Parts: sequence; structure tokens; C-alpha cells
Amino acid sequence: MIFLQTVQHLYTSNFKFFAWLMKMGVIEGAAAEQVREQNAKEEDEQGTMDFEEEKVMMTDHNHTNNDHNKEFQASKFQTLNPTNPLRIAINNATRVASLSPQQQPLSTPSIPQQPVTLNSRRYTNKISLFIFLLHMLIAIAMVAFLVFKGVEGLIRPSSDSKRRKQTRLVKYFLPQVEAASVLSIVLALTWQTAIRKWPKFMIHFTLWCSFFMSLSAGILILCFQKPPTDGVGVSLVAFSIGNGLYACWVQNRIKFCSKILTLSLQPVSKFHDLNQPTFYMLGAALFWMSLWTLAVIGALNFCFPPLVIIALVLSLAWVSEVMRNVVNISVSRVVALYYLRGMQSSTRFGFLRALTRNLGSACLGSLFVPAIEAARVVARFLNLLEGEDEFLFCCARCCLRVMESIFRYGNGWAYVQIAAYGKGFVAASQDTWSHFKRLEMEPIVDSDITTSICFHSGVSIASICVIVVSAWTSQLYQNFIATLSLLTFFISYLLTRIAMALPHACVSCYYVCYAENPDNRLFDTTIKDCLDMVKSGRHVAAPTPRGLPRFAGD
Repeated sequence: MIFLQTVQHLYTSNFKFFAWLMKMGVIEGAAAEQVREQNAKEEDEQGTMDFEEEKVMMTDHNHTNNDHNKEFQASKFQTLNPTNPLRIAINNATRVASLSPQQQPLSTPSIPQQPVTLNSRRYTNKISLFIFLLHMLIAIAMVAFLVFKGVEGLIRPSSDSKRRKQTRLVKYFLPQVEAASVLSIVLALTWQTAIRKWPKFMIHFTLWCSFFMSLSAGILILCFQKPPTDGVGVSLVAFSIGNGLYACWVQNRIKFCSKILTLSLQPVSKFHDLNQPTFYMLGAALFWMSLWTLAVIGALNFCFPPLVIIALVLSLAWVSEVMRNVVNISVSRVVALYYLRGMQSSTRFGFLRALTRNLGSACLGSLFVPAIEAARVVARFLNLLEGEDEFLFCCARCCLRVMESIFRYGNGWAYVQIAAYGKGFVAASQDTWSHFKRLEMEPIVDSDITTSICFHSGVSIASICVIVVSAWTSQLYQNFIATLSLLTFFISYLLTRIAMALPHACVSCYYVCYAENPDNRLFDTTIKDCLDMVKSGRHVAAPTPRGLPRFAGD
């Protein structure tokens, strides 16, 4: 060791000594070759070194010259290959001179990644935001004009028959719609509170209540024995049968869904104002739907009433869906930051961001997500009914693959990343689905029935409101029963979905935040155990083989 340290010191002080050792045959191999190259370059570097030293001495001779000499001496030693250090042969024996820690080559520092901002100031999906605001200006102008036409028909009718018609609409049509709106809000908030307190019981109750209430509403409307009511009643009865079949089909998923719902609703108790966006949106929706109902009455005094009413229905559906997703984004920001950063974010700040910077994403998602999910359900239904028919098999597979590919670019799980990071709708959908795919969580999120629970909650409350309004209208003016039943069902369902946005957002945050950071201490092993069961084929989300086994001779 003393010999090696002496050699290292001689090398750093006098490079020509190693040239002499090379000529004597002491140094050999790759080290000798590097010494030859260094010796050839020494004279050129010495001239450059002298020039640099003279230039530096004019400014600060003592301090800078010493530092430069040290760097130059260290650089001469480091020009040798660090992976093949000096090999010194003495008496046919080879010794390796190791480098000191100070002379080890420095590793290249890794480039730090840009931190993901949680307070993005840019507006997302500006084109969608512009289209929605333009639509709102047109809708406000149309509603104002139609309300004026309704009032004009009531005050200055062109004939006595039209005056009597407008009087009947105001007296026997408007009160029921307003009462159904208020009743649906009260029931929806009560339903949401019950789900937060008793999630497991309410999942079973919601599924079967949807079946019984829609069936009861259909039977009641059929009892009036009028052609319009018969059509509405048969539709509700058929719809209730579908609800009952679905409730039987998802029985094996309820246990896992209730556990996820229970876990995801735990952060709600830490934020006492988390329901404020729901209250604000329900109040705004009630006000807008009251004006909208007056506009529907006024449309009867305008040209092409059916086309105008259809346009009003589509507009209301989009506006109410945007309101629901504003609540979704507001709640998702608070809950997502709690999971991802351990922060207790302001609910009001998240609500303002959802109404301003993230409103474009809410508008785009509200326009496409319901259509994408409905088409995806149809494709899955075709896939279940493929059977042995070759043509139907090809069509079902093709539709399912197309919808699965589209679903990656637009899905309801994107609202969590929109709320947390301020991403656009398409980028958030892609990133969220890539997280699910990385952890192989697609079967689990596909088998989640939280969206179905929210849907059946809306159906249950809408059916209750239809029963109340139909019984009320039957005592006043039975000709309005069918129209009021459809309108009441539509409005009550939309208001209920706004109220149910809070539990839906909590479940979405639980899945998405787990996919982003599964090692977070706020998550237990529920999803991990479910993934292991899916991989082993013991979970309900595991793929089911299609068709029956074929035997030789069949």
C-alpha cells in the first residue's frame, strides 16, 4: 500500500517519471498506451497552461493559480481509463493502483423532473367552454322569449280557447312540476345522507327500490286507461323488469362495491363543507328548471312546438349534466388532494376552479361521457348475446373493441385528474386509464357498480315523484297525467343525479388515487387482494370463458 501511494504521488507530481518506467518495461498494457498518449499531449497542454496562468495572474495570482494547478494535476491522473487503472509489473507480478475517493470520476447528475402543479392557471378545453357558453346565451335568450310568449298568451290571448288552455297549464301543470322538483331535492339529499351512513344497506335497498317503485308507477299509470297513459305505463313496467334483472345479475358484486363505498366515504367526515357545491348546484338547477318549465308552456304558443320542446329537453340535459360534473370536480379536488398530498384543501376554492378553469372539461365530458358509456353498455350486451352465430360474433367483437378504444380517450374517471392537476379531458382520460392498465385494474373498475347505484337512485326517486304527481293530477285534470309523468320523471332524475355526485366522486378518487400511488398509507389491502383474486380467477371481475366446450363428434 505504501508503494502504491508513492507511485500515485509521483504520478501526480511528475508525469515524465512514468514515461521512464514505461521505457524500462515496468508499466505495460493499456496503461502504457495511455501514458504514451498523455506524454504526446503534455507539451501542447503546457503551452496552453502557461498562457492561461499568465492571464489569471493579472487578476488574482495567488488564489486562482493554485486552484488551476490542482485541477490540472488531477485531470492528468483522471485521463487514464477509470475502469482499467494503472497496472504496475514488478518481478512478473501485477499490482493495481486504485484511485482515491477524491479522484473517482463524478457520475452525471440526473435531470430533475418538473413537479406536477396542483394550481394550474390555464383554462382546460377552451373550445368546449366557448361552445357551452354560446349555447347558454342562446338558451337564456330562447327561454326568456318563450316565457314572454307564455305570459303574452295568458294576458292577451288571441282567442278565448287559447286563454282557457293557458289558464289550465298554469293552474294544473306548473304547480305539480314545481312540487315534484322540490320533493326530488329533499328525497335526493336524504338518500345521499343515508348512503353515507349505511352504504351496505343502501346498495341493496336502492337496487330493489328501483325495481318496485318503477313497477308501481307503471301499474298506477296503466290504471287510468287512456292511450297516452297506457304507453307511459307499459314503458315503466318494461323498464322495471330490466331493473329487476340487473339487480339479480349484480348480486355477487355488491359485497366488494359496498366495501369500496364505505372506505371511499371516510374522508367526507373530515370536510364539513364538502356538500356545499351540491347545495349551490341544486339551488341553481331548481331556479333554471322553473324558468325552463315556463318556457315549455310558452313553446305551445310558438311555431313548431314539438321541435322547440325537444331542443329545450336536450339543452336542459346538457346543463344539468354540467352542473353534476361541477360538483364532481369540486369534491374530487378536495378528496384527491387528501389522498395524494395529505392536504385539507378548501372546498370553496375547488368549487371556484370547477366553475372557471375546469369548466371546459366538465362541458366536454358532460357531452360525450354519457353517450360513450351508453354505447359501451350496448356493445357489452351484444357481446353477451353473441352465441354461436358467426356474423353476430364478429359484430359484437368489433363493436366492443371500438368502444373500448374510444373509452380510453373519454371516461368518467378523468374528472379526478382534471380536478387535481388541471389537465384537459382527453389527457386526463388517457393518463387515468394508463394507471389502471399499469396495475391491471381494468377488470375491477369495469365491474364497479357505483355509477349504477347512482342511476338507480335517480330512477327510484323519479318513480316516487311520478306516483305522487300522477295521483295529484288525477284529481285535477287527467289529460295531463301522461305529460306530467314524463316531465316529472325527467326533472327528478336529473336533480337526483346532481345530489348523488358526491358519493360517486369519492369512489372515483379512491380508485384513481390508488392507481397513482398504491403504496399510500391511506389505502388498505382491499384492492390489492381483489387484484390477486382476479389474477387467480377467483373474483367476479375475472374474465368468463365464452361458449360451451365442444367434444369430438359434436
